[in-house]
Amino acid sequence: MVSGMSDVSALFEPYTFRSGIQVRNRLVLAPMTTTSADPDDSVSAAELEYAARRSGGVGLAITAVGYVTPGGKGFHGQFGAEHDGRLDSLRALAHAMKQAGARAVLQIFHAGHQAPPELVAHDVTSASDVPSSQPGRAASGVPVRPLTAAEIQDIILDFGQATRRAVEAGFDGVEIHGANGYLIQQFVSAHSNRRTDEWGGTLENRLRFPLAVTDEVQRIAAQAGRPFLVGYRFSPEEPHEQGLTMHDTFALLGALREKNLDYVHVSLQDFAGRPRRGGHPERSRLEQIAEALGDTPLIGVGNIWTPQDAAQALNLGASFAALGRALLLEPEWVQKVQSGRAAEIRTTFTTADRESLTLPEPMWNMLTGFMIKDRLVDAR
Repeated sequence: MVSGMSDVSALFEPYTFRSGIQVRNRLVLAPMTTTSADPDDSVSAAELEYAARRSGGVGLAITAVGYVTPGGKGFHGQFGAEHDGRLDSLRALAHAMKQAGARAVLQIFHAGHQAPPELVAHDVTSASDVPSSQPGRAASGVPVRPLTAAEIQDIILDFGQATRRAVEAGFDGVEIHGANGYLIQQFVSAHSNRRTDEWGGTLENRLRFPLAVTDEVQRIAAQAGRPFLVGYRFSPEEPHEQGLTMHDTFALLGALREKNLDYVHVSLQDFAGRPRRGGHPERSRLEQIAEALGDTPLIGVGNIWTPQDAAQALNLGASFAALGRALLLEPEWVQKVQSGRAAEIRTTFTTADRESLTLPEPMWNMLTGFMIKDRLVDAR
């Protein structure tokens, strides 16, 4: 029972997923880039400390994203899940996140055209030859190479093998990262996917790759021999003229709904924000996404700072509220709310607080470059 906080008591209701995995509450550690892996792309000791502390109160803890194949690495300081030599590294991360009672989920991806050229042997690949719109990537001058049909099939299998490693490492599930403009989203978007084969053109064809990845991940998960979660993360809209609209997103959600996933996780800057293109302009995207998913659980995220923010996300249709920057600033956010000490939640920090917040130094350096009004802006 949450003392004096009856209006947010729904946040602390347990839940059992379709796969059989049980969680103690509806609060989630959002996946956040740490840029802090060891030089060999193993999970660092600092990352283990960061993850362990922030998994202490949540029901579900999602890792920073790991890449599934060498050509899919997305940024410096990222840990890998691309070969069996990573198993010890992944086991340590799973253990760190689970030791305080959270269920641990490994997020997996391929960066596609967002990969820094120097990290992928200057062979930047995507659905088509459309470059990334990110200034740093676009300025590299390295052309983007469309993946061959055979390479697409190999990457699908790579997602499956990363899932197998997650099982062997002791994770409770995996989250397919189909959001934030990475490879899976690049296939869905008509802006970045200009293919004319079975993987592009019509919306049905553009959905073929994410659904094939999902099928392969679920196939491997079914062999785990124990309950094992499969989730999928997506971004609902893009700013490009030919980019994703809510129409595209509703089609994706309809297809994912048929997959009987454990959950779908929407990537939003503001959980209560309204759509820009498509859908009902006067209703939040979160509400409309929840309706489109039907009985598939939804994780909502974006600008959730207070217990009331998290409760509102549930009221808008989310099954879970993910905490990102709030847990960076206050690692004991969940425990303080649950014990009726929400007034003690940290809302500001100083440049002397890195060690007390258990933040890896590279992550801290990135975050302190994005401070505004004594809070952190989204650095993912």
